[in-house]
Amino acid sequence: MISTWYGEITDALFAKLQQVKVLICDVDGVFSDGRIYMGNAGEELKAFHTRDGLGVKALRQAGIEVGVITGRRSAIVEKRMSALGVPFIFQGQEQKANAYANILSELNLEDHEAAYIGDDTPDLELVQRSGVGVAVFDAHPSVQLGADYITSNRGGFGAVREIADLILLAHGKLHQVSGSST
Repeated sequence: MISTWYGEITDALFAKLQQVKVLICDVDGVFSDGRIYMGNAGEELKAFHTRDGLGVKALRQAGIEVGVITGRRSAIVEKRMSALGVPFIFQGQEQKANAYANILSELNLEDHEAAYIGDDTPDLELVQRSGVGVAVFDAHPSVQLGADYITSNRGGFGAVREIADLILLAHGKLHQVSGSST
């Protein structure tokens, strides 16, 4: 067992994390708490945690790519992910497997080199297919059962930062985190 800030993880999980070259994330329920706020004029609001933003930037600084695949379309997601420098942003993807395959193909990677974090049943296939499948703490039970790791943080409250930290730890780059979350 290996001690981390988030508790102990197995040697086997640590070895899988060492192979990760891309973190692919769902958005609603992962970067956000899953709620969608809508105003009377039709405006849509989401809250993003700054710690998750710094985790994304730290991964990219360490040479680990990041992508997002979401079933919804939202200008807010495009704006936030672009501000974080996320190069792979796939929206409106009810079937996420094609977008996942496109990311891996563009990076010339295989499943075992990807980590995927999700929260609900549309994410289950990719949680199980990727080298490190991650469910947020408040994910649907089926996703938790299919995951290699369940975060101690809820979606929208640092879950992305948690898996980013674990990937960085496995790559020996955790203490190189610096900058701002934009």
